[in-house]
Amino acid sequence: MHGGGSGARPAGIVYEPQLTLGLPAETTVGTAMNALAHCAEALYAHGHNAVSDEHALAGATLIAARLPPVVERPRDLEQRTELLRGACHAGAALASSMLALAHAMAQTVGGRYGLPHGTLNGICLPPVLRFNEALAPEAVRRFGEAIDAPADPAARVESLAALAGPTRLRELGVPEANLPELAASAAERGGNRANPRQASPDEIESLLREVY
Repeated sequence: MHGGGSGARPAGIVYEPQLTLGLPAETTVGTAMNALAHCAEALYAHGHNAVSDEHALAGATLIAARLPPVVERPRDLEQRTELLRGACHAGAALASSMLALAHAMAQTVGGRYGLPHGTLNGICLPPVLRFNEALAPEAVRRFGEAIDAPADPAARVESLAALAGPTRLRELGVPEANLPELAASAAERGGNRANPRQASPDEIESLLREVY
């Protein structure tokens, strides 16, 4: 890497499944949910394109299919390898597109309380998918097909997040009284501006309350 912090310039990224065999289930699921959120958002964020779409769909398919067996058999190297292949596609999708509303919410809450980013994406993505279904129906439909849940992709994401770790903001100790402030902050983030339609603070507060 060249530099550090928010100014980091990665010179290369190495995906080595052997290094992931000892990861706790909660970390495995959380990081996978972060990658899955990259896939979903790459399909509908401003700036999405054919290249990002291709990587997003490939990544979403691999992550949704391989995460459950990895949780069941943590030291299964073949499943870990394919899960990381999905994460690699997710990274390529992000590089070609942008973040959107789920990440804006997860970054705001995580930054405020020092909470795990991946876990928060697993919590925040389902309500945002439901919110965006009316705004970008084709993109949400394609994502749903990729994760083998065309009728209800949000429910499928919820089930994957529930494989390990918290699934509600209250479980992470987020104070309910702070939801309006968090929503206002998330509304100002770039991810919200890149959403198919920018959500208002009141709308974001409603989404946060859905998963509180």
